[in-house]
Amino acid sequence: LPKLIPFGSPLLTLVDQVRERRAPVNEYRVDVSSPRLGIEKVVDLYVAPVSEFPGSVVVMFQERSMADKIDRQMTHRGAARSVTGLAAMLAHEIKNPLSGIRGAAQLLELSASDEDRALTRLITDETDRIVSLVDRMEVFSDERPIDRYPVNIHVVLDHVKAIAKNGFAKRIKILEDYDPSLPPVFANRDQLIQVFLNLVKNAAEAIGGDPQGEITLSTAFRPGIRVSVPGTQGRVSLPLEFCVRDNGSGVSEDILPILFDPFITTKPNGSGLGLALVAKIVGEHGGIIECDSTPRATTFRILMPAWKETPFGTDDDGEGDRK
Repeated sequence: LPKLIPFGSPLLTLVDQVRERRAPVNEYRVDVSSPRLGIEKVVDLYVAPVSEFPGSVVVMFQERSMADKIDRQMTHRGAARSVTGLAAMLAHEIKNPLSGIRGAAQLLELSASDEDRALTRLITDETDRIVSLVDRMEVFSDERPIDRYPVNIHVVLDHVKAIAKNGFAKRIKILEDYDPSLPPVFANRDQLIQVFLNLVKNAAEAIGGDPQGEITLSTAFRPGIRVSVPGTQGRVSLPLEFCVRDNGSGVSEDILPILFDPFITTKPNGSGLGLALVAKIVGEHGGIIECDSTPRATTFRILMPAWKETPFGTDDDGEGDRK
């Protein structure tokens, strides 16, 4: 391998690490360019020891599957930031005039005929709908620091499940596949509830009235998963994996690449802000979210740092205001 790959290549460093630690590792967005071979390539890598042959390792290359998804995450965050500025403008420039329009419509309704009264009610209903949309967009303009602390993800998921079973998912089977040894996630509990409540509700809507509908909540520890931090030379470990799976109708292939962008929706009355907000919250926690979907099999997968691992890989005692 050293004859093909130049000295100092991250691939050689990974091979040495795996030999020393005797544990497999996934690395995404790794430059394996080789002037000797005349190739320039950035790939995803899986490096693992071969137990039958001490000192030997196996290296698997994959062309930027996860890295491309991470690139899309950066696009989602950029789109969310654009909504942030738009929300601040809308709150001032639209909500105030709408209040005047609604008030005028209510005054007209007092002296309107029955036929005209239907029109004034239409005006008030539509102004209320626009105000509600602006209110939802204002969530994007909240730039306050997140209060984070160690959170038991299973408590969060159980809480979300209880809400779903007592509301929008009464007739849907919700299964659990938890790793009981999972360490805490360094996060804000309320925001995680918001994330998973949104994902579970979307899953329930995709299932609809199907009596065979199922939603599975799963957690796992993936110690070998590390990704590069855009704009830095560092790499961050995202060992905690949380999944929401359903056997509903699925997401069409043309929607998947832009699924987390604002205003993208397949629902007749959807605003297209729910998944954009989910991506924003996950990103602010230093994690990534992805979606794989085929008919009858859709999975939303979230990768996040564990407690004592900040989003940029430095030690942090994680002792927030909560214990």
